[in-house]
Amino acid sequence: MTGGAAAAITGMGLLTPVGQGVAEVFHALCVGKSGLSTPPAGHPAADSVDVGGFVPDVDPRTVVAGPAASVVDKTVVLALLTARDALADAGIEVGRNVDPARIGVIVGGVGGMATLEAQVLARGDRGRTAVSPYLLTGILPNMPAARIAIAHGIRGYSSSIGTACASGAQAIADGLRLIRSGDADVVVCGASEAPLFPTFADTFGNARALARRWSDPTAASRPFDLRRNGFVLAEGAAMVVLERVGHADGRGAAGYADVRGWGATTDAHHPTTPRPDGSGAAECMRRALDSAGIEASDVGYVNAHGTSTKLGDVAETAALGAVFGPDGPPVSSTKALTGHMLGTSGVVEAAASALAVARGVLPPTYNLDEVDPACPATHIRATPLEKEIDHALTNSFGFGGQNVSLVLSGASTEKKRNG
Repeated sequence: MTGGAAAAITGMGLLTPVGQGVAEVFHALCVGKSGLSTPPAGHPAADSVDVGGFVPDVDPRTVVAGPAASVVDKTVVLALLTARDALADAGIEVGRNVDPARIGVIVGGVGGMATLEAQVLARGDRGRTAVSPYLLTGILPNMPAARIAIAHGIRGYSSSIGTACASGAQAIADGLRLIRSGDADVVVCGASEAPLFPTFADTFGNARALARRWSDPTAASRPFDLRRNGFVLAEGAAMVVLERVGHADGRGAAGYADVRGWGATTDAHHPTTPRPDGSGAAECMRRALDSAGIEASDVGYVNAHGTSTKLGDVAETAALGAVFGPDGPPVSSTKALTGHMLGTSGVVEAAASALAVARGVLPPTYNLDEVDPACPATHIRATPLEKEIDHALTNSFGFGGQNVSLVLSGASTEKKRNG
């Protein structure tokens, strides 16, 4: 085993379909409060999805100053809001208790495609003068990270991640790498996604990837269940503050948990479907365990990618069996309640795994009424499992065969918190 230094999670900012903030989101995931609904009246995606995961509207003027507030994409707005919450939760004030050159920001996500669509339509209707001079700064994938840096005076490493639904987890993995290498003391890591607009939703709908024909929208996302028929598209943003443990201790900060290991592989199989045997995902999990310096038997909980798709859930189950054997650790997917927030899902699920370690409470998979025989695992169903654990593993897999796994462990900071 290789192992390596851990990074403490000292702050979180969450805005999801099930709620906002650490306490509200984790409570919802444990008690089964679904964030899935039919589209609100007048919503742009009303004709494109039967059910979705929606977050409350955020006034851009609360996070973006000046004329840009009227054209900045929702992904940027949500990223700024959750980064602000995460830094406040960590007690970080750049320039006061962290060197501006020693803090970085890494944000994943698809980018401002809703803004691009709107501007293309505007040009078609009214000509070239209708195109906003702020278009590029509204749509570029690096803008969430850049605007977070501008808002908080972050002058260290900055990057955007585009590994599809694995991008949020990849941002956390890259943050851990920065801290391990000594290139940063603190890294704001996360993702922001706002995919519920017509063209983006329609492509999934036309591919028959979305859950359909459910009279009760809260029943539409059902990972590993025999009746699942697709995923539920959702929006949201999430950021975590990773911090070198010694730096956190030096300023008296408390950690929720540690990010102790990461793994990343590529299936090299197909643009949209995983390897049926799950071998790429299995290797990814093994690398995460090796990075954390632990054995498979040390893992007390797996927060699965578990999107509620026929092929994906089966492939992930095969991977879990290959790594952990037939009697592996308890497994659940919180996407039954949140839907699939694309890159943001991995950050929310890392946060849920960190809190599961901190609190000794493992959230279940809701809507798992009848386990698909092709998805055998130690599923946590219907009610939370109270269990003290030392380590949790969380998976995020994306189009293109992108696989990322993270290991979350008990906090090694002198002060600890459980939310």
